Amino acid sequence: MLRTLTIRDFVIVDAIELEFSNGFTVFTGETGAGKSILIDALQLALGGRGDASMVREGAAKADITADFAVTEAAGAWLAQNEFSSDEGGALLRRVIDNAGRSKAYINGISATAAQLRELGDMLVDIHGQHAHQSLLKLDAQRALLDNQIAVRDPAALEEVQAVALAYKAWKALVRQREEFENDARNVLLERERLEWQVSELDKLAPKAGEWTEISNEHSRLSHAASLLEGAQEALQAISEADQPILSQLSSLNTKLGKLVSVDAELQAVLDCMEPARIQLQEAVYALNNYIDKVELDPARLREVDARMEALHSAARKYHVTPEELHEEHATLAARLKQLSDASDIEGLRKQEEKAKAAYLDVARKLSRRRAAAAVELGKGVTSAMQELSMSGGSFAVALNEGEPGAHGLEQVEFLVAGHAGVAPRPLAKVASGGELARISLAIAVITAHATTTPTLIFDEVDTGIGGGVAEVVGRLLRRLGQQRQVLCVTHLPQVASQANQHFQVAKGTTGEGRTVSRIDVLDNRARVEEVARMLGGIEITETTRKHARELLAS
Repeated sequence: MLRTLTIRDFVIVDAIELEFSNGFTVFTGETGAGKSILIDALQLALGGRGDASMVREGAAKADITADFAVTEAAGAWLAQNEFSSDEGGALLRRVIDNAGRSKAYINGISATAAQLRELGDMLVDIHGQHAHQSLLKLDAQRALLDNQIAVRDPAALEEVQAVALAYKAWKALVRQREEFENDARNVLLERERLEWQVSELDKLAPKAGEWTEISNEHSRLSHAASLLEGAQEALQAISEADQPILSQLSSLNTKLGKLVSVDAELQAVLDCMEPARIQLQEAVYALNNYIDKVELDPARLREVDARMEALHSAARKYHVTPEELHEEHATLAARLKQLSDASDIEGLRKQEEKAKAAYLDVARKLSRRRAAAAVELGKGVTSAMQELSMSGGSFAVALNEGEPGAHGLEQVEFLVAGHAGVAPRPLAKVASGGELARISLAIAVITAHATTTPTLIFDEVDTGIGGGVAEVVGRLLRRLGQQRQVLCVTHLPQVASQANQHFQVAKGTTGEGRTVSRIDVLDNRARVEEVARMLGGIEITETTRKHARELLAS
């Protein structure tokens, strides 16, 4: 649940810090006082879109912080994403400067707006004041039904995604098959060209790293005579001449070894010369091995010359370097395989049928889930309609057969009958503004019962409702507040009177002439005055106060 909300320099809010409790909380105030600004600020803290226009005029930045107690699921998400805190809650913060730059934090750790939204979806569910308008769209109706399914079984969301992916895979194969049928001649010519190129490179068989190896071998073979001569000359000087360097050095070391017993200071010289003798001896071994391996092999040199010329010529033909020839061979072979598979029209048709069958399988599973959820949602909303002065009215969710699509096999459509004896018809065609608002609220309340989200926010969803229905709405929200934390922005006194906690939003002017919004928690006496204002307008009489007391007492 939401524990505190701190807002600084946001639109017309200077500085506000609010503490919330369980149950049903309302925000009231005159039009334009800034009631919905609170919801906008909270949405920003939950990862909503923000820009420089949200920063209060003259301020450097807007800063919103929302502190939540978390559910088990939200706690697991915090731990998984390394945002957990010792206090065990979730502190969401959003800062936007007057240049439009945004920063986000979770428990003091830098986060992204997407992470705020992901966590926010587990903490808060917001029903906006225009929700009833979106209900007229079939896509919104389908999404609402699917969300109901997902609330009860999160695996159902994976089914919705699986349907979309399966449809995409099926349609990709349909397009591939159609493209081949429409452009078969060009595909055939391209395949023949690739077959010739791959065949040529198959014969050449370039290998990875071959060019470097063969270049080194060519250099060694072409300079074999000079290499052999130089190695033998070095070996002669070191160990095979009349007075070889190695023998002279060994003799000197022997003499110095004897003189060390006379003067120990010569030991340092001997220590320097002995390693030199050892290294020279190692050089003799290495030179002997090298001479054994270096051969004058004109035939091999001609072979290497021919191979280098073949690789170089092929590289020029395919516009690559000799080092890249192996990769080009692999690329052309892969393209040929792809084209060969694609040009197999019968194979394509089989793949297409297989993909279609896979799509239909997951789509039918989703259809069965939708059918069960549609019955349940219809019963729940119908029952709520009776409480909202639509006695005898009914609500149903139709699953109309349609063309297979990314969202499944059916089109979801909400049907409503305003009173008994009337056949349900599409919501968009029969519902008046007031009926639509009441049905929207009924749906919001029923779907809210199903959700596991701990905090529910209703932003003027009671628009278009009045009289006795408004009192029923207030009782529904109060009843819902016994299970969830419910926050509601309302202009109806009948709704406000049902709240467990009441905030009043008002506009004022600072000493500098700036317009600011302030929020006060109302005690019992102040609530009477506010409900009376909502009942009677600007001039509050004792009669309106009496009526306000009666509403609050009920």
